[in-house]
Amino acid sequence: MEGVRIAMWSGPRNISTAMMRSFGSRLDCFVTDEPLYANYLQQTGVDHPGRDQIIEHHETDPAKVIDWLTGPIPGGNRIWYQKHMTHHILPQLDTGWFKQVRHAFLIRQPEAMLTSLTKVLGEVTLEETGLPLQADLYYRVIELTGSVPPVVDSKDVRTDPEGVLTQLCERLDIPWDPAMLSWNPGPRDTDGVWAPHWYANVEKSTGFAPFKPKDERVPESMKPLLGKAQALYDRLAEHRITTPVTASST
Repeated sequence: MEGVRIAMWSGPRNISTAMMRSFGSRLDCFVTDEPLYANYLQQTGVDHPGRDQIIEHHETDPAKVIDWLTGPIPGGNRIWYQKHMTHHILPQLDTGWFKQVRHAFLIRQPEAMLTSLTKVLGEVTLEETGLPLQADLYYRVIELTGSVPPVVDSKDVRTDPEGVLTQLCERLDIPWDPAMLSWNPGPRDTDGVWAPHWYANVEKSTGFAPFKPKDERVPESMKPLLGKAQALYDRLAEHRITTPVTASST
């Protein structure tokens, strides 16, 4: 099999790091953690936890990042899993490189995502959920590549990890590997320097935690934001991978 580069487009708090752990458990796969994050922070001025350290430690030139992402796969691996936040693709960035990678999209029910995200960032905007650009990128990928990218929902992954991930691998035209179902706890050298602010739960994990509905609800002041986020999520959720188990759980 020729080298495969996979761009997984996610918003924050979507089990995106657990998915990176899953792919990183494969012996044939190298993983990269949000390679355009430093450029996003530098260009937007957004004040995220560890902002100065991220900009100092990680590459801020998007052209250099993209050259790297489309270059040789590190370590002689066959697969390169690239974890991206959709809102890191700023309007001025060229997306022609999308033709050189395979794409997938990771989504999460907005209310559960928002109640988690606000614990880290406080007040959030619709753009910071990643959903507006995620919906736009889905159709842009189809236009640029001529293929329909798979969509996976974090709830479905946690409900039936093997069933959903097997289908995801099939859609990405890579072999299924049962090693994707578990991993060792702790940090990774491939984690971004922002890990201490975001990755406490995944560092304790050894696999996908079974899905449990959250009792938390967004406050009344966030209901307009939730409504907009839900509409964008619903557009993507129509295309999500389901199994008999996950379909019956909705």
